[in-house]
Amino acid sequence: MEPMRIVLYSHDSVGLGHVRRNLALAHALNNQLPGLIGRPVTGILITGTALAPAFRLPERWDWVLLPGVAKGSAGYLPRNLTLPMGELVPLRARLLQATLAGFSPHLVVVDRHATGVHGELETALRHARTAGPVRVVLGLREVLDSPAAAVAEWARVGGPRVVKDLFDAIWVYGDPAVHDPVAAGEIPFALRKLIRYTGYLAEGRPSASGTSCMPGRYCMTTVGGGSDGYALARVAVATPVPDGMGHLVVAGPQMPAEQLNDLRQRARPGVKVVSTVDDIVFHLRHAAAVVAMGGYNTVCEIMSTPVPALIVPRTQSRAEQRIRAASLAAAGYLEQHEIGTLTPEILAAWLAARFGTTVDRRRAVLDGLIRVPQLAAELLQPLLNAELAKSDRANQVSADLAADQFSADESDAAASVKGASRVAV
Repeated sequence: MEPMRIVLYSHDSVGLGHVRRNLALAHALNNQLPGLIGRPVTGILITGTALAPAFRLPERWDWVLLPGVAKGSAGYLPRNLTLPMGELVPLRARLLQATLAGFSPHLVVVDRHATGVHGELETALRHARTAGPVRVVLGLREVLDSPAAAVAEWARVGGPRVVKDLFDAIWVYGDPAVHDPVAAGEIPFALRKLIRYTGYLAEGRPSASGTSCMPGRYCMTTVGGGSDGYALARVAVATPVPDGMGHLVVAGPQMPAEQLNDLRQRARPGVKVVSTVDDIVFHLRHAAAVVAMGGYNTVCEIMSTPVPALIVPRTQSRAEQRIRAASLAAAGYLEQHEIGTLTPEILAAWLAARFGTTVDRRRAVLDGLIRVPQLAAELLQPLLNAELAKSDRANQVSADLAADQFSADESDAAASVKGASRVAV
């Protein structure tokens, strides 16, 4: 039986949030979709970060790595190559076109940026839609940015008309009871009919190792990919914790080496500074309290636990993390504090007050990794029905041809018998 082919795209300019979200989706689709549609699944994750292959892939999936982009003060720029963006974007676009044309996916899910960096994905999507039956989905985190910034981004894409041309559905990975991006003005009202809210991609994230790099009781600070997490990590390593309690500080694989070394030199006794851990979900679940920035994946992983959490959102670039932290704090699921006023003394007092407590987050809709495969099955079912009908027609044609051939053979045989009878007479 031919597998259903899936492509998950993320542009990946800052941090690891986009590719980590798509990776969680890949595992969920691989595990659940075959049981919903009766077909195996195979897929490709398209990413712009060279760190992606360090993550564990589902079986029958692989990576396609695009030349990287980063974000500077003037916008996107090449991460590594010495090329102008005017040459890098067409290079990435050709790689995207070749991947979609060669793989012929049944389902494409685009993370966050509808047409990619400077429209690099648009031509590939249009060709894929023309070439064969495919369903295309725009996947959005529950918070995009300030309304003004979000409106400007939609305009650069071409507005709702282009989105409606390219996409069959929009999956919003959140709970509108906590934050509704349409009501907030972050998603155009004209796109509301395409939207399906999945709930947070929280419960069911892969947890592989089952072992901890931190013995005994500990609190934990994590700053996501780490490219902009130094300020929070610096406060964390200087924070005193109660006797007998360790402090695990995960600086992130993208934190510059000089900043990582500086944190290790500043760390108080009992503080362990690492760039990564094998299993972030396991470590979060077993921490006594968690301090983190407000990236989508980190928050989802926290929300899947009862561990008390203090979110210290990013203040640069986008308003996304501040909006997320405020909405979840208003719902009572976590607490927040601005980095500009956070001190080791304030953080120490918060940790001491939260040790031994838990947070009930069961009211939140956290089963997005179950809902997404269901939505995918609904989108793919018409394609499956069409394939089945086509197969039935082909089988009927084959049966008719076989019947015609059988009749012809019978006629030939009868003619041969009649001719033999005449010769005998």
